[in-house]
Amino acid sequence: MDGECRGWRACVLGGAVFAVCMAGTTLPTPLYPLYQGKFGFSELTVTVVYAVYAFGVIGVLLLVGNASDCVGRRPVLLCGLGLAAASAVCFLCAGGLGWLYAGRLLSGLSAGLFTGAATAYVMELAPHGGASRATFVATAANMGGLGCGPLLSGVLAQYAGWPLYLPFVTHLVLLACSAAVLLRLAETVRERTPLRTVRPQRPALSPQVRAVFAPASIASFAGFALFGVFTSVSPAFLAESLHVDNHAVSGLVVALAFFASTAGQLAVGGVGVRRSLPLGCAGLLAGLALLAGALRWELMSLVVLSALVGGTGQGLAFRGALSGVAGAAPEHQRAAVISALFVVAYAGISVPVIGVGLLADRIGLEGAGLVFIACMAVLVSTAGVYLVRRPVVARV
Repeated sequence: MDGECRGWRACVLGGAVFAVCMAGTTLPTPLYPLYQGKFGFSELTVTVVYAVYAFGVIGVLLLVGNASDCVGRRPVLLCGLGLAAASAVCFLCAGGLGWLYAGRLLSGLSAGLFTGAATAYVMELAPHGGASRATFVATAANMGGLGCGPLLSGVLAQYAGWPLYLPFVTHLVLLACSAAVLLRLAETVRERTPLRTVRPQRPALSPQVRAVFAPASIASFAGFALFGVFTSVSPAFLAESLHVDNHAVSGLVVALAFFASTAGQLAVGGVGVRRSLPLGCAGLLAGLALLAGALRWELMSLVVLSALVGGTGQGLAFRGALSGVAGAAPEHQRAAVISALFVVAYAGISVPVIGVGLLADRIGLEGAGLVFIACMAVLVSTAGVYLVRRPVVARV
C-alpha cells in the first residue's frame, strides 16, 4: 500500500510539472491588448505572434518527438523547462516585437518536448494497473495547465500591478520549483541511448488508418482552430466590442474553453469512441454557432457559452480522434500516426488564426470571425456526417 501511495504521489507530482510548463504557453493571452498598446501593432501581428508557437511545436514533433524514448524522460523534460524559462525571460525583456516572436517560438519548442514525453512519464510513474487514472492525470495536467495560464496572468495583470512582468516572474518561480521536483522523481526509461541516435519522425499512414484519419484529423483541425481564435483574438474582441477591459475576465473566458475541453475528454470513457467523435463535431458546430451569435449581437453570455460548449466538443472530438487513429494503426506505426494527428491539430492552431488576422485588418474583427466560423462549420459538418455514416470503433 505504501508503494502504491508513493507511486501515485510521483504520478501527481509529474502531472503538476506538466501543468506548470503548459501554463506558460497560454500565459501571454490576456496580455496581448497591452502589448498592442505598448508596441502599436495590428491584429494580424497578434495572430502571427500567437501562431509562431504552433510552428515550434510542429517542428519539435517532427524532428525530435521520440527523443525521450532514447535519452530518457527527465533530460527531455528538464530541457523543456529550460526553454520555458527562456521564453519567460524573453517576455520580461520585451522591448519590441522580436522579443515576442522569440518568446512564443521558445514556448512552442518547450511544449513540443513536453506533449509526448510528459504524457508518457506521468503514465509510467503510476502504479501497475492505474493506466486509466494516470490518463486522467495527464489529460487534466495538459488541458488544465493550458487553462490556468491565462487565468493566472489575467488575475495578476488586473489586481497585482506590473501586468507585463509579474506573470512571467511568477512562472519562473514555478518553473524552478518544477525542476526541483523533477530532479527528485525517478527515471522511467530503463534502456537509454545517446542523443545522436534520435532520428526525425516522418508521419506515416497505412491503408487501414486512412479512412479513420481523414474525419478524425478534420475534427481535430477545427477544434484546435477554435481554440486558436479564442486564445489569440478573444481578448481584443472583449475589449473592442464588449468594452471588457478587465484582464482577469479575459483570462477566465479563455480558461473556461480549456477546462471544458478537459471535461469533454474525460467524458469519452462513458460515451465511447463510437459516439464521441460525432458528438464532439456537434458540440464544435454548436460552439461555432454561439460564437457567431456573440460576434453578431455582441453578447458576453454567448461568448461564455461558446467557450463551454465548443471546448467540450473539442475535448470529445480530440480524444475520440486520438483513440480512433491509435486503435486503427498497427502497433509499430502508432507513434508516427499519432504524431501526424498532432501535426494536423497544431496546424489548426496556426493557419486559420493567421487568416483571421489578415481578414481583420480588411473587414474588421467581426467580419473575419464570421468568415472563419463559416469555413470551420463546413469542415465540422462534413466530418460529422461522415462519422455518423461510418462510425469509428476503437478503444479509449
